[in-house]
Amino acid sequence: MANEEEKEAAGGAAAKLPRDGDVVGLGTGSTAYFAVVALGERVKAGLKIIGIPTSVRTADLARAVGIPLTTLDEHPEIDITIDGADEVDPKLNLIKGGGGALTREKVIATASKKMVVVADSGKLVAVLGRFPLPLEVIAFARTVVERKIVSLGGSPKLRVKADGSPFVTDNGNQILDCSFGKIADPPALARELSGTPGVVEHGLFIGLTKLAIVGRGNSVDEIRPKLARKRVQTKRLRTKRPSRKRKTSRKT
Repeated sequence: MANEEEKEAAGGAAAKLPRDGDVVGLGTGSTAYFAVVALGERVKAGLKIIGIPTSVRTADLARAVGIPLTTLDEHPEIDITIDGADEVDPKLNLIKGGGGALTREKVIATASKKMVVVADSGKLVAVLGRFPLPLEVIAFARTVVERKIVSLGGSPKLRVKADGSPFVTDNGNQILDCSFGKIADPPALARELSGTPGVVEHGLFIGLTKLAIVGRGNSVDEIRPKLARKRVQTKRLRTKRPSRKRKTSRKT
């Protein structure tokens, strides 16, 4: 119950950010749900925005709350996106894809001038990897991708529905949920996965998030990425001392 209150608080706070005329990316998931509902209230109150949803489910919700929708074909540049996450580290790198919409979420995030993540406090981690990393894969290549994941030290598991059949994304693909344990180098793993044939997209979102709005008890925190400090080396400039010319005495 506390988590639901934190999610609602975070979603409501993020929904205050879009301005008149904005194209808004609409995320998928339990916390993004509250942001979309709160945006719908602002639209009813007169806010002029258009939304681009990251899933069929979010599109249905947006229509239900009165948010006009558009497409990337019509608006390839998005002003602000509000989306959830399964894990958030101190640099605001994310694991996403618990809702199965990771590919469209990443397309929307990369097309956005500003990506805002909404989450409850339980999503904050020191190191990514507690939550299994989702991979969207084409069914034809699933076995090959599974072998690759094992070679990288991961344990893949096919996501299935309640009836035991494979979960299918809005793009018609399958999801592998891959347990890696603590991911020491998220950018390196992201590069490895991106280069694997058969992987449509992975759930590591590296360097895309500008702001996280996190519900924490009765309050909401705004978190910006902690960047590694660069050690600045200062050079001492050597200055030449004016040479002293020896005075030579003249013999007379």
